[in-house]
Amino acid sequence: MAFEGQREGEQVELIFRRHISTTWRGMMWLLFWGIIGALPMLLWRGDERMFFVWLGALAIGLIGMMYVYMLWHFSYYLVTNQRVRQVRQKGLFRKTVVDLGLDKIQSISYEVPGIKGGMMGYGTLLIQTQVGDMTISMVRQPEKTYNRLQDLANKATR
Repeated sequence: MAFEGQREGEQVELIFRRHISTTWRGMMWLLFWGIIGALPMLLWRGDERMFFVWLGALAIGLIGMMYVYMLWHFSYYLVTNQRVRQVRQKGLFRKTVVDLGLDKIQSISYEVPGIKGGMMGYGTLLIQTQVGDMTISMVRQPEKTYNRLQDLANKATR
């Protein structure tokens, strides 16, 4: 797989995102507008126009949910044989990209938050460098991702 900004000899090793449950705000937005839209139908029973008010409110909720999903979908972590690239979508037209060389990594650790995290299969990765730390929360299968990152960082330092 090729990506924009790929260097010569660089190979993609791993691509991952935060857990899908990070999009819960979008679901709450949809639920909120669904309830708000249903209130006029309950207050003015028999007026068929209130059904369209509910549909309009539901459409607003759906747009909000899709926006949150879009931010999640277009935010990802790309690991190559040379670096870790964090791409975060921060709106419709704003994106930030952070590159971290694998040879600059001093340590990698992960944490699984108790029973719930273990059952849900997510945790937090912490990548430490001389410059600063990169914390990646809500990662699916953090142990597997941790092991892959450790192997790649080890290869890069040789």
